[in-house]
Amino acid sequence: MTPAMVQDRLAPENIESFVNDCLREDLKLYEQQLNRLNADIMEYVQLKNMIENIQENSGEGFKTQVNIGGNFFMKAKADRVQRILVDVGLKHFLEFTLEEALKFVDMKVKVLTKQADVIRDKSVETRANIKLALMVIGDKNMMYADTER
Repeated sequence: MTPAMVQDRLAPENIESFVNDCLREDLKLYEQQLNRLNADIMEYVQLKNMIENIQENSGEGFKTQVNIGGNFFMKAKADRVQRILVDVGLKHFLEFTLEEALKFVDMKVKVLTKQADVIRDKSVETRANIKLALMVIGDKNMMYADTER
């Protein structure tokens, strides 16, 4: 690359378009992924709380409402709950004992939390790159203003 090509690439307009077209879009994607992962984590935490509640009240069963489709709910009563079906991903369900389900949920929350941490780190790095690029634009504008005087 010639020095003129490098200078052209580092022009404030090119840096600004890179920030707006690439970095800010990456940041939006990271935030969407993070929101999805946080929603999944919350679902598994709710499942864990439900399993623990079932274990505490295992002798008497429990009453609940079941979604039968189209957000229509029907009252249900479970007398015995030794095994439950858990969505393990991709709409595949496995039958677990309550203890196995708790172990699975704990493992799944740890995995999802690590994935969220990785995406959070990428988001922080992208924000830092945006700030750096904006600082470069500001410095270049200051240099152009000084040379014009």
